[in-house]
Amino acid sequence: MVKNRALAEAMDELGFSQAGLARRLNAENEALTGQEGRLTDRDVRRYLEGRTRWPHARQRLCLEWVFGRTVTELGFVPRGKTVQVPSEDLVHRRAFITAASGTALTATSPALTRLGISDVHRFHRGYVEILEDDWRVGGARQVERDAVELSLRIQSALSSGTASPRVRQRLYSLGSDVISTAAFAAIDAKARNRARGYLDKAVTFAGLSGDSETQYHVWNHLAMTAGQRGDFVEGAAAADAMKTLWIARRDPVYASLAHMRNARALARSHQRSDSLKALTAAKKSFSRGAGEERPTWIGFYDQSEVDGLSASVWFSVGEFGRAEYFFHRALAGIRPELVRNRALYSAHLALAQASQGELELACATGQGAYDMLKPGSGSKRTTDTLVKVRKLVVSAGSNAPEITSWIERSRQWI
Repeated sequence: MVKNRALAEAMDELGFSQAGLARRLNAENEALTGQEGRLTDRDVRRYLEGRTRWPHARQRLCLEWVFGRTVTELGFVPRGKTVQVPSEDLVHRRAFITAASGTALTATSPALTRLGISDVHRFHRGYVEILEDDWRVGGARQVERDAVELSLRIQSALSSGTASPRVRQRLYSLGSDVISTAAFAAIDAKARNRARGYLDKAVTFAGLSGDSETQYHVWNHLAMTAGQRGDFVEGAAAADAMKTLWIARRDPVYASLAHMRNARALARSHQRSDSLKALTAAKKSFSRGAGEERPTWIGFYDQSEVDGLSASVWFSVGEFGRAEYFFHRALAGIRPELVRNRALYSAHLALAQASQGELELACATGQGAYDMLKPGSGSKRTTDTLVKVRKLVVSAGSNAPEITSWIERSRQWI
């Protein structure tokens, strides 16, 4: 049994005790999955003694995030492989990487799996399935868990395999997109801390990918989480960062979404004039680029979404009648598979109607929105909007039978 000197040295460099590393890994696991990790100092001791040579995939990912090194650089060995290098060489294994290739190891190092474009396509199919589940149900913990699990599989493949620069870049990009989907599910569930934890990981993946579109995807979600926290200054800053990226300068649809995020942040911080200018820019940009084929994740941003987000801007600046008009437009054009978005915009339509005193209509629209939610949906954005509708209807004090009956039925949304 060979002791893991590489891990021991890495722990010494960062000042970790065995118990301290276990606590840090448990914290990383909680940020990643929402569930508290169960590692103890005994588990870390097994790592150091070489008893656990290849930890579970989730533990491997957490180790890499803590130390900023791959698990193989931390002295762990994939199952079925043997290491014949002396243990002291393991500590200094980077000295065996040649400057010319950046990847060549000694002949006695374990052979690694070669990753190719077929692996990218395989992981991407799983990613598309998760996206489609999110479109249907929204905010579900299962969507979140599936995305986390897929991101772990991608990271594990990267840690235990070799790849061309192109394939590695695409896998890092896909890993960022996948963990961003976990973040969006958490955003929809209004689990802000989980969402921010996922996005911290996505930022790392996006940086490693070197891809402008991947970085844009992360900033888009950061703008949304900032808005949920009520930090509209950060939301506007994230939107500005989106606009500066190469993909937004090249593609008018990406520019449009960045302007739209900016418009919403400005509207909610009571900067009406600047918000409406950004809204106009968003619409003009979208009209120049609509109809072209783009990656799956941004497929939600079509004309109906432009109308829906425009409605939210008008609502935020107090133009409830105009907001209602655009919510109707959004619902008329929304694609059938975007079930969660239809429910969400229906709830916002009900809120716009209630804000204008159209109580019976708001009740009917709100009930329809609730009925659209699929079993297992965790879209708190939708249910929280319906709670706002209910509060407005209750505060109106109407004794109309249709309204009082709806108030009673809607108690389940609280």
